[in-house]
Amino acid sequence: MWNADRSRRLAAMSTGVRRVVHVDMDAFYASVEQRDDPALGGRPVVVGGSPDRRGVVAAASYEARAFGIHSAMSMARACRLCPSLVIVAPDFTKYRAVSAQVFEIFRSVTPLVEPLSLDEAYLDVTENAWGETLATNVARRLKSRILEATELTASAGVAPNKFLAKIASGWKKPDGLTVIAPERVEEFLQKLPVHALWGVGPVTARKLRQRGLERVIDLRAADAELRLREVVGSQAEWLRQLAMGVDDRPVVPDRPSKSAGTENTYPADLVDVGAIRREVNAMARDAAAWLGRKGLCARTVTIKVRYSDFTTVTRSLTREPPTGDAGQVAERACLLLARTDAGRRPVRLLGVSVHGLVDADRARPPAADSLPFEGSEP
Repeated sequence: MWNADRSRRLAAMSTGVRRVVHVDMDAFYASVEQRDDPALGGRPVVVGGSPDRRGVVAAASYEARAFGIHSAMSMARACRLCPSLVIVAPDFTKYRAVSAQVFEIFRSVTPLVEPLSLDEAYLDVTENAWGETLATNVARRLKSRILEATELTASAGVAPNKFLAKIASGWKKPDGLTVIAPERVEEFLQKLPVHALWGVGPVTARKLRQRGLERVIDLRAADAELRLREVVGSQAEWLRQLAMGVDDRPVVPDRPSKSAGTENTYPADLVDVGAIRREVNAMARDAAAWLGRKGLCARTVTIKVRYSDFTTVTRSLTREPPTGDAGQVAERACLLLARTDAGRRPVRLLGVSVHGLVDADRARPPAADSLPFEGSEP
């Protein structure tokens, strides 16, 4: 049995070669649905909302992915790509139950489990309950245990750090296992395009390529630093470290939440400002209820508004002391709403989130009444 002192000691380890495993369940939501309904086996399945109500794809089976369908795609487009697509409404109660089974397996092997979502996590298995000296063996046994317990497959990446382990887990999906031994790190990095780096999305990758930075190893050159900073600013040094295969971040179990919130895309555009305000008020109170369950308060309330033309704006308000009071959170969210064009422009999506979270018992009287509004509009 692992104890708290041992967990803290392992988390603080900073010397020697670490053995990190990243485990990612394969097409998790869709695979659960195919497991539970044999009639869905081998068919293109997506989990998500109705195409008639502006639904989006939350997960796609590998059969659906063969048609070019992927998560976050509009369901209407997914149906155009695959007319025989089977759409299943999400059942998060079921997915959370399966996730709990998987994470119980993880934590039986090591206390150093860092969840990323319901279906993926990092594990530091440098020391483990199985006494395995090879992380590859740990990964194989984890995959086998998961399959036995859930009838679902998982892909795993094994590497000396989190950055490489995560890339490795996606290398041979589904049901893959990719190992990057310390002596193979350089060989592996030579193959990677810049978009493989953390935080480099399609837009940033395109800008980097326009500046002659095509591959990860291109970021190492001395004359690349200026070009890199032009695109990513203060992230430049971090990305250069990753380009050299350096990632010293530990696997941190039970990472505290930094923010929480909800958003909703509406089947018909909202045009009545009263209805919009009621939606924002309800979302803000949901966020406050979450704060109460977690014993937290928030310094910052943020709203998100997407208009019918897909223009998206955010507005934030930070005040001291932090609050978890539903009335105050809702009041701040509605104040922010007044700083948008909601009601004057049709609204497609609304969201409310809370940030700057602190333990409720640490909330102190304000040093100043408030900080000014902040907002952004791309």
